[in-house]
Amino acid sequence: MSPRKTYILKLYVAGNTPNSMRALKTLREILNNDFRGFYALKVIDVLKNPQLAEEDKILATPTLSKILPPPVRRIIGDLSDRERVLIGLDLLYEELTDNEIASTFQNPFGDEDIGDSDS
Repeated sequence: MSPRKTYILKLYVAGNTPNSMRALKTLREILNNDFRGFYALKVIDVLKNPQLAEEDKILATPTLSKILPPPVRRIIGDLSDRERVLIGLDLLYEELTDNEIASTFQNPFGDEDIGDSDS
């Protein structure tokens, strides 16, 4: 299994709109249920801090931005597509890689049955 990474995430929202609240709720569920690392999450309301959105070139909300580890990734929308969010955070790829490594060690040659060929 890969070592734990530190993630820095920013979620840009526009006030308490239904999409913003759904994105925050979904992200918290993903972080609580699927996350195996350390993370810092900063929620930025672009209505209160428009300069932060402008500096980071955020054009739509809600937007989740993964700052660390590289590469920087952005996911736009209410984050309701769990698989897309996991791929965007590089969590699904790591999960698949860990499972592939585990299965390789369990059966490194891909043989279904290892035993006597006379049986």
